[in-house]
This record gives sequence, C-alpha cells and structure tokens, in this order.
Amino acid sequence: MAVRIQAEDFDLGTETRALRAANPAVGALACFVGAVRDMNDGSSVSGMELEHYPGMTEKSIETIVEAARSRWNIIDALVIHRIGPLKPTDQIVLVAVTSSHRGDAFAACEFVMDYLKTAAPFWKKESTPQGARWVDARESDDKALARWGVLSANAPSSS
Repeated sequence: MAVRIQAEDFDLGTETRALRAANPAVGALACFVGAVRDMNDGSSVSGMELEHYPGMTEKSIETIVEAARSRWNIIDALVIHRIGPLKPTDQIVLVAVTSSHRGDAFAACEFVMDYLKTAAPFWKKESTPQGARWVDARESDDKALARWGVLSANAPSSS
C-alpha cells in the first residue's frame, strides 16, 4: 500500500504497471483518475489550489485504504493526491487497487474514492471570474459514502 501527496503530476501507465507487476497473483486492476474541471457550481474555473495537513492527510488516507482491505480481498492499493496550484485538465488524484478478481478491485477502488472525498483533510480553492472561493463539502459526496454504511463527518446529525 502506498499513499503519496505531491505537487508533481503522475503518469498513469507507469504507476499502474508498477502496481500490477508487484505481485503475480494480481488478476484485476481498477483505477480512478480525477481531474480539474473548467466548470463547477455554474461558474467557470480557471484554476484550483489544493492544500493539505502534512502527516495527518497521509494517515487519514492510509486508514481509508485499511478500511477497504478489511472489506474486500485486495492485494495492493495506491493513492496519489496532488497539492498546490492546478489548472483545468490537470490530474488531481489517482486511486488504484489490485486484487485477484475484478469485483473486489472495483468495489474497493470506488469505496476508497468515496471515502477520500469526504474524510481526507484537503482544502480546495477555485479561481473563478467572481474571485477565489473555497469548495465546500457536497451532499452528494456524503450520500456516496453513506451507501457503504459510513457516515461522513460532514453529514448532518440526526439528534
């Protein structure tokens, strides 16, 4: 398992080849790559800046991957998340999971991404024609995580 927080871009082919080659039992590799969009919440976006809490962010993502390991039979996982200034079309995040079978790889990859969106300590600021704005947590991200039986810290309490 590897978690990397970095300003530099990553090469999808290089990263997934290395992950797959690490173990001959790998029969499946599922991955997700997130990219900066040029539109969000009805406004054009010319750039985004991502900040994190060093040490805490990596530990949070490691905990998320361990939660996936406890649910599915996965062989390995890689999460790369970029920080710093980014522009539309730039890659932001890679989640890659290997398993002997596709079902476990697909489910674990989706779980890690859903969990990462709500639980990992990142802060995103978008540059728009109206000025810079912080991106708030989305209800749709909380719902995506809830389908796995996990409540987001952002979800409204029922008390």
